Amino acid sequence: MKTRWIGITIALTLLVGSTVSAAGTKYNWIEGGKKVDLKQIATLDLDPSLLFLDAANTMKMNKENGDAPSGREIGSVYPMDENQTWSVIFEYEESGYIKDEEKKKIDAKGILKSYKKGTEEANKDKQPGERLYVTGWDVEPFYDDKTHNLTWSMLAEDDNKDQLLNYNVRLLTRKGYVSAILISDPEHREADKKVLTDKILSKLEIKAGQRYEEFDASTDKVSEYGLSALILGGAGLAVAKKVGLLATLALLGKKFFIVIIAFFGVILAFIKKLFTRKKTEPAQAPSQDQQDQTPPV
Repeated sequence: MKTRWIGITIALTLLVGSTVSAAGTKYNWIEGGKKVDLKQIATLDLDPSLLFLDAANTMKMNKENGDAPSGREIGSVYPMDENQTWSVIFEYEESGYIKDEEKKKIDAKGILKSYKKGTEEANKDKQPGERLYVTGWDVEPFYDDKTHNLTWSMLAEDDNKDQLLNYNVRLLTRKGYVSAILISDPEHREADKKVLTDKILSKLEIKAGQRYEEFDASTDKVSEYGLSALILGGAGLAVAKKVGLLATLALLGKKFFIVIIAFFGVILAFIKKLFTRKKTEPAQAPSQDQQDQTPPV
């Protein structure tokens, strides 16, 4: 299988579940039990069972595994337990304040239809073994107006009928949103989602000055799109081009068209073939000052 378009998250998950693999000793792994920064946007009280890579090291891993960084990475989290095979990638997009007026009228059926159409069109340009097929919702889109989190999870399968899963959470902020993307598989999704909810998202805090409720209408930019568009890809057209999947147009409301992106960055079977886990001594965790001084990739 060709790897250049596996997806935005695939290169960041090549070391999934590894304490520090032979390929990963050059990264500054931060062990759990301390608070870490997701740049200037949020903090994460890292559970002792987890490992963390800051923005620079996440981008470095991405680049060295064959995929150009998006530039939006703000960190990534991995299990210390070598028997677990998930990862969580964090990105931040300064899209402007996203109004949540659609929170009670998200058209899950229409969005699913658009994703299916997008992947069907994309498959026309792909060789057997490279195609993806959307099969339905794992979790239909829903919005929590207390936490300002938008969540959804879509199921797909490849030509071999192997199921793929990409679980998405968007945490709305004053000036944009944080993406939390859980890379998992259907067999482990419930346990992995529980880790995401209980050990990661519950310990993540948007910093003062960046919180959704601190929006100032007199000074802050308002995004041109809402919740449905965020699920469909929003302003992330550069991501779609990088992933290499064909975009299709769909009418959203009565006022404008939006490009709908169909992309899946999860091929766990492929990942497992590329990397085997090895236990080695974790690298010395850098101080917060060192993290802040890490040169960009």
